[in-house]
Amino acid sequence: MAYYVILANFTDQGFRAIKDTTKRAEAFKAMAAKSGVKVHSLFWTLGQYDVVTVAEANDDVAAIALSLSVAALGNIRTQTLRAFDATQMQEISVR
Repeated sequence: MAYYVILANFTDQGFRAIKDTTKRAEAFKAMAAKSGVKVHSLFWTLGQYDVVTVAEANDDVAAIALSLSVAALGNIRTQTLRAFDATQMQEISVR
């Protein structure tokens, strides 16, 4: 399994319906589970990004498909980053 950090910003549509943001987050988690992606954490944040999610997926395709599917709903724009934990970095650095 691979880790991903999904950075999101609300669109104008997302801001207009901000009162539903926690409901949309639960729907996102359900969508992720159906596609085999496990959401470890989801945070609303101050600063450059409005939402930061840490997820785990079998591969890049599953992670990007989820990001694109949720972005297609029109409430957020996403940027997906592949992340590596300490064990993975150790494997990378010894090669």
